[in-house]
This record gives sequence, C-alpha cells and structure tokens, in this order.
Amino acid sequence: MSADAPRLAMVAGEASGDLLAALLLGGLRQRWPALSSFGIGGPRMIQLGFDAWWPQHKLAVHGYVDALRHYRELSDIRNRLAERLLHTRPSAFIGVDAPDFNLGLEARLKHAGIKAIHFVCPSIWAWRGGRVKRIARSVDHVLCLFPFEPELLQRHGIAATYVGHPLADVIPLQVPRAEARLKLGLGESETVVAVLPGSRRGEIRHIAPPFLQATALLHRQRPELRFVLPVAPGLRAALAPLIALHAPGVALQLLDGGSHDALAACDVTLIASGTATLEAMLFKRPMVIGYRMHTLSWMLMKPMTYQPWGGLPNILSRDFVVPELMQQHCQPEALARAVLAQLDDPAHAARLAERFTELHLLLRRDTARRATDAIAQILQA
Repeated sequence: MSADAPRLAMVAGEASGDLLAALLLGGLRQRWPALSSFGIGGPRMIQLGFDAWWPQHKLAVHGYVDALRHYRELSDIRNRLAERLLHTRPSAFIGVDAPDFNLGLEARLKHAGIKAIHFVCPSIWAWRGGRVKRIARSVDHVLCLFPFEPELLQRHGIAATYVGHPLADVIPLQVPRAEARLKLGLGESETVVAVLPGSRRGEIRHIAPPFLQATALLHRQRPELRFVLPVAPGLRAALAPLIALHAPGVALQLLDGGSHDALAACDVTLIASGTATLEAMLFKRPMVIGYRMHTLSWMLMKPMTYQPWGGLPNILSRDFVVPELMQQHCQPEALARAVLAQLDDPAHAARLAERFTELHLLLRRDTARRATDAIAQILQA
C-alpha cells in the first residue's frame, strides 16, 4: 500500500447505494490506484476491490415498520462497525445515502476526529427537514447530486459541493435503443413495457403484486405487448411465486439485473418510486410511477412531506410530467390505464424526451472527478 494512498471506510445501503458508491470508487481509484476501501457495500463495489465487512442487503429495509423489525440487528451492526473503525482509524468515512443508518455513525466518527463525508444530500427539501440539524452535527461535508442542494445546506452552516449525478455521466445522451433490443432479443417494431417493482424485499412484497396484476390486465387488453422485468440480485426466488399468482400466463422476460437494458429497450416503464425513476428519466422514457409500503409506515411518513411530487423526474421538473400512483392509488386497474395512456400519446413522449434531455445535461458534471477533487481537499484540510 502506498503511503499517500487513502484508506476510506464506506457504507452503502441497498442496490442504488451500491451503484452510486461503485461509480464514486471508480473515480477515486483513478486518482489513487493503491486506495483501500472497506465497510458495508454491494457486488458492484466488491468488483472494484471493496472489502465488504457486512453485505449491503443487511441495510435494505423498506419503511418504518421494516426498520423497526430489524432495529436490533441494524443497531448491532452499526455499533460493531463504529468500534472497528475507531480502532482502524480510516483516512475518512463516506456514507453513501442511507441517512438513517449513516448519520448516527458519522456523528460518532466525527466526534472522534475522523472526517465524515456524506454522499447524497438527504432529501430535506422533500421531507423531514428537521434532519438538517442532525446533518450539521454529523458530517464535515456533503457531496450533492442536485444543483439546488448546496445553497440549502450552506444556509445551515454545512459545507457542501454540487458534483452532479454519476448516472448522468454513465447513461448516454442518445439512448441505445436498437442495441438494447438486440441484446434482449426484442424486435424493432415490438411494443415493450419494462416492469420495475423495486430492488428491496419489502418493495417486492408490497409493490410487485399490483404491478404484476397491472401487467396481467395489459396482457389481456393488448396481447401483442412484450414485458421485461429486471430482477435485483437475490430476489428471483421472492418474485417467482408472485408472478405465478398475479400474472399467470403472461410471458414476462426476467432479466438478472439488466435494468439499463430494459429501460433503453422499452417504450414505457411501470416503475417503483426511487433512484430507478431517475434512470428512466435519463433514458428519456415515458413512465408510470407507483409505490406502496406498509400502511403504518405511510401514515408516519406522509405528514412529513413538503411537496406534492414523489418521483424524481417530477421533483426536478417541479411538475407532474409523469403520473404518480402512490399507496392507496397504486391499484392494478389505475396502473394499467396510466401505462396505456403513456403508450398512446407519442406527442407527450416527444415532449418528455426533450425535457428529460435538458435535465440530463444539467446533471452531467463528471461526478466521479468532481467528487474525488472535493474528497482530496477534505483529506488535506
């Protein structure tokens, strides 16, 4: 190990955090080839040499009820991780999203003199704005994905840098539709619906049933439609019985991962709210956003929201440019109707593509380099 190569501890929860952290690690390794990284991460991070002390799926909880159910295990992991990091003293700690897990850990490490960086500003502009005080106590610096976030944080004395969104760098401006269809064995003239019910077990439990029922309705109404469903690692066994129950007879093409291929190839996507909607936006795709969680989790969360939008394309556009069907509105018939409305309005699809291209350019900032530059300055401070 080179003497000047940093040792970075990282924690990334669930699939989206693994993706963001892996893109960041790519930039960090370009600057510091001998860099070492360790903590909690997923398969993409591990492929880049990350030493995962715990697998990331341990942090992939869905809503308050799921978090309470796993509270003791998560608390134990966080305490054991903190003790190990306080003993090994990394150059810095980078918490990738997962604020409910990471902020408490970051506060403990910061208090002990270990630099704490949070990658992805918690969405205090959307809900739970009171967390800003906790962020100020917990971190030395926040790396922000969206351009309006640094000013908001700086008002509260929190150092922050806009680095853009790494997915905007990775996903091409021109959608490789033909290549993706060829890869998936889909004909150029076929109408394709991508079904993305989430990447966590809790999401599969709550969201997959209405999504699959909507798929069955669409199949009955338009038998010529093709359906592709990317499956997150480890979730195929959980999905299989749900498909048999809710979409029997529907020729669903299951993909191991492959969400980018599905989004590039499709004409419209039925998609769970979250980072995947940003990916769909960057692929310039019409979409119908749906989401469900445990009723108690929804009742606890809903009063803390500040704006009418839940999906990132709508939040960034400050308008309902794509339909959202959340919680009690996430019903099979409504989802199917909304998908067909998107399919049958090519003028709307063209307007969406234009708007989404503008947002793509706004978010494309060579995130890995910008974030690495900011981390280098923090390490030298």
